[in-house]
Amino acid sequence: MRSVQSTSRPPLRLVIVDDEPPARDLLRQYLDGREEYEVVALCKDGFEAVKAVEEHRPQVLLLDIQMPKLDGFEVIELLDEPPLLVFTTAYDEYALKAFEVAAVDYLLKPFAAERLFQALDRARARLELESGEVGASSRREEIDRLRRAHRRSQAPLARVLVREGASVRVLPRNEIDYLEARNDNVAIHVGGRVYRKKQPLGELEELLGDGFVRIHRGYLVQIDRLRRIEPYAKDSRVAFLADGTRLPVSRTGYDRLKGLL
Repeated sequence: MRSVQSTSRPPLRLVIVDDEPPARDLLRQYLDGREEYEVVALCKDGFEAVKAVEEHRPQVLLLDIQMPKLDGFEVIELLDEPPLLVFTTAYDEYALKAFEVAAVDYLLKPFAAERLFQALDRARARLELESGEVGASSRREEIDRLRRAHRRSQAPLARVLVREGASVRVLPRNEIDYLEARNDNVAIHVGGRVYRKKQPLGELEELLGDGFVRIHRGYLVQIDRLRRIEPYAKDSRVAFLADGTRLPVSRTGYDRLKGLL
């Protein structure tokens, strides 16, 4: 028999994310009347999930994996400080990947209330172990490994996801003009607009793959945006893009271009 949680402790703050209304309703039904849990948001898709985590700062995210628009792994990629993760899904093929990315537990649908409470007990125990900066730092490292693993599994990227406050912008790869390194961020230039993403330029270069070329250590350009290359100074050149933008071309970048143009 499951032990009764002490009500002297504050309740676990939960966000539920599932694109199927019956699944959301069932989870809510399991949790109704349980003083040790507080459901702060119910989300029907990944976009709502990103916003809810930003606004409510839950301790645990009950997250479906297979969803339209944004899947569960893409949701995590967009979170600056993800809560503890409990995946809920009907697809057991994702189980190994889920645990590789530091999920507290993985609930295969359909599951009973008792199984849910076991997962939440594990989440509370993890939170108690993580108390302090060391635990939080360790979780961030685990989540960063998740993000890198998911990104590699999606290469070459068909789109780049960018956070704008609590909202998400989807940038199709064929609309990107060029990317510019700015410290630990990347500025993504799309039709005269600029979007910032916290990700190394080299990592995006690897994920975008063919169709983009690194013309300089600070610039990655979509090849079909290039119009011409002209000498600029001794051993340096400048690239002209279709919209008139001028970008520096390094010696190494020019060698890459010669092999492509």
